[in-house]
Amino acid sequence: MERFLIVAPAGRDAEVIRQLLRSAGLEAVIDPSGDLLLEALPSGMAAGSVVTDDALVRINQGRLAAAIAEQPPWSDFPFVLLVRRSAAREGSKSIEAVVNATVLERPLHPASLISAARAAVRARQRQRLAAEYLAERERAEKQLRDLAETLEQKVTERTRDLAAANDRLTAEIAERERAEARLVQAQKMEAIGQLTGGIAHDFNNLLTVVVGSLDLALRRCEDEAVLRLVKNALLAAERGATLTAQLLTFSRRQRLSPVPIDINKVVAGMREMMARTIGPQIRIETDLEADVWHALADQTQLEMMVLNLAINSRDAMPRGGRIVIRTRNVPRVPQSLGSELETGEYVCISVHDDGPGMPPEVLAHAFEPFFTTKAQGKGTGLGLAQLYGFAKQSGGVAKIESEPGEGTAVAIYLPRTRQKISHDASNPHDGHRGRHAKILVVDDDHDVRTVTSDTIHELGYMAVTVASAEEAIAKLRAERFDLLITDVAMPGTDGVELARQARAIDEHLPILFSSGYADVQTFGEELSDETVLRKPFRIADIASRIQKVLGSGSEKVVEAS
Repeated sequence: MERFLIVAPAGRDAEVIRQLLRSAGLEAVIDPSGDLLLEALPSGMAAGSVVTDDALVRINQGRLAAAIAEQPPWSDFPFVLLVRRSAAREGSKSIEAVVNATVLERPLHPASLISAARAAVRARQRQRLAAEYLAERERAEKQLRDLAETLEQKVTERTRDLAAANDRLTAEIAERERAEARLVQAQKMEAIGQLTGGIAHDFNNLLTVVVGSLDLALRRCEDEAVLRLVKNALLAAERGATLTAQLLTFSRRQRLSPVPIDINKVVAGMREMMARTIGPQIRIETDLEADVWHALADQTQLEMMVLNLAINSRDAMPRGGRIVIRTRNVPRVPQSLGSELETGEYVCISVHDDGPGMPPEVLAHAFEPFFTTKAQGKGTGLGLAQLYGFAKQSGGVAKIESEPGEGTAVAIYLPRTRQKISHDASNPHDGHRGRHAKILVVDDDHDVRTVTSDTIHELGYMAVTVASAEEAIAKLRAERFDLLITDVAMPGTDGVELARQARAIDEHLPILFSSGYADVQTFGEELSDETVLRKPFRIADIASRIQKVLGSGSEKVVEAS
């Protein structure tokens, strides 16, 4: 029902717009001829349309005008018109006078199109809601007219029915206000997530230079006093990398490895470790539902989230208390989570404590990054934000229930999977080291490019560096390389497209992607854990990855000249 119609001539415009809308969570269908648009206008069966100016002139204007006039009374179909700058001044006013149109000049920023599309969806939803209210009102008025024609007994019944209708209306208004509040909160969290993800991306590039340079200094320096300073700086840089990883998890841009897991076994396996971490003042209990379903999630991340929740509970109970970890099957989405979870079956793992609880004003900000009630220096404020991002990226949601004096319960809802748990424990193949291999490094950041090249030289390989995909293609056509290491997010041609073009030149060329952003929303299935070198990387990380890739993917090594 809420899909967008993309009316554009044959070519890349329609597909680019569809991919852009899908990245924002908006379903879209390409309608090159405009026939679907003409059908959707009278029926109201669409969220809106994105129409280019060159497509608009191809639609029969008479049929379009008739279809607009045949809309239901409640419908004011939204158009997002993409017009060239030269035509914007001439046609925008006349177009806006005829239809409900948002005119955007081309070329445009993707955020402008997404914002206009989301505004159209919200407006369309409000139109449908208004239609429902109008229909309900008409039915109520007809009922009142019928009741007015009866005797005193019917008058009594009418009064009772009116009271019931008023109660329903009051309940609907209250539910609508709650839904709007949840929507505002979700939009706020999404905006914060985009901001933190961007910050983490840039910060990871900086940390790559810092960590790489310190690693090289650690290998080359023999002065113990200097080495001590370098180690301290490296430790601080690694803590910074941990913070950026938490930011990426909150912004749902951290790469996860979801597999079927038995959460009862996960909890049971963690109990001894949690007991040692939490200390003897806190009693840890478990309430695990028998035959709990398998959940689809990253087990390492889930274990870290549960441990962090237990530590938060411990910190909230300095004089001791009790922590209860519960698991249960959720066959239907709870009504309170209807706007946050898709219909389906879920598995819930929750951590309850007997602490002081949270007042409403604190609870409202609990998932926001850097928000904490702990004393200065006692916490980063990223724990619950990281939990929220992990749950959302896993296809579920995190929820907190707390009242002052009643303790706190944090629940993680994860999607159920019917896949069997794999017990494969095969070891990776080491292969030969390929010490004389020639490696092409592609990164638009000069400092990252330099420190990566120095690291590769330190490991005994030959490194050739370029700043763009275009330069890399030229190098690959002119020379033979044993490995390509490319950044993912680059201006112009990105690293994934570069890899496709490189494989067209040499189909056996091993490729590693370096990324400080994980790029899960843009490239998702294109990248795998085996091919991604996460920034910031240590010299041991890149050495191991190069050795593994060259050992398993390269049959012939060309010696560096």
